[in-house]
Amino acid sequence: MSDHKLQLIAGNACPDLADRICEELTIQRTSARVGRFPDGEIDVHIQHNVRGGDVFIVQSTSPPVNDNLMELLILIDAARRASASRVTAVIPYFGYARKDRKDEGRVPITAKLVANMLVEAGANRVLTVDLHAAQIQGFFDIPVDHLYAAPVIRRYFDRINIPNLTVVAPDVGSSKMARGYAERMGGTLAIIDKRRVSASETEVGAVIGEVEGRNVVMVDDMISTAGSITEAARICRDNGALSVRIAATHGVLCGPARERLKNAPIDELALTDTIPVDRTGIDNLTVLSTAPLLAEAIIRVHEERSISALFKNREIGMS
Repeated sequence: MSDHKLQLIAGNACPDLADRICEELTIQRTSARVGRFPDGEIDVHIQHNVRGGDVFIVQSTSPPVNDNLMELLILIDAARRASASRVTAVIPYFGYARKDRKDEGRVPITAKLVANMLVEAGANRVLTVDLHAAQIQGFFDIPVDHLYAAPVIRRYFDRINIPNLTVVAPDVGSSKMARGYAERMGGTLAIIDKRRVSASETEVGAVIGEVEGRNVVMVDDMISTAGSITEAARICRDNGALSVRIAATHGVLCGPARERLKNAPIDELALTDTIPVDRTGIDNLTVLSTAPLLAEAIIRVHEERSISALFKNREIGMS
């Protein structure tokens, strides 16, 4: 067990989640002022002593992405310069993850760039949830603890006890995740055949599998503009699905997402709180807390215990 005091700091991205994590850990949040100079530059002051502390900084890099990323980097730098023993960046939603490879000429690999920035700022460790691409862990030269929100989402739907369940992957890329849900929830698997036309457009084709007369739960790691997933929901309805529920870890919900989800033929939308969720205009929205999962991971990091054991015991982090 670490001899250093566990301390948790939050930026402006998800302070409510940070407070819920503190409640789970039964600790007080370490105060930090994160403001702005008149010209818009970020001004940070950690208001309690963190010298020798085991410091965890909770900050999603969600919209406004650039502001939240810079806040995180500056908080890390401030903690390092205040002589924290170890600084762990707790990033429930890791932004800039879409560009994880050079798939055409003259494009950046922003996931690697952000990884470099976090390390250079002084992070000793990163803890995150449902990376858009798991290989991003390899971009870091420091330990990365990659958590999965599946136990949180699965526990919720197990409690509902949906009969005649089919878990639908909205694209081939999420089929492995959907298969895991289907196996653990006792449902069948179906896949929507989808191909990406551009960065913002996708084309949805046929359903691979059976959804007629079934209750569908569609799972994904992230909902951004909600175009493909709402179209996939319509395809399921058109193919005879009795009900359609959508579950995702990260509710980015940018651009036309809210209008699309409001008008989509879905019975429920379940999102976790890795990004603060505005319920405005979405009446069938359920928000699931990742605070127990993150708190358990934080205490295990602090006490130098296994993180992988979290997911061998299906009950951990799901209360």
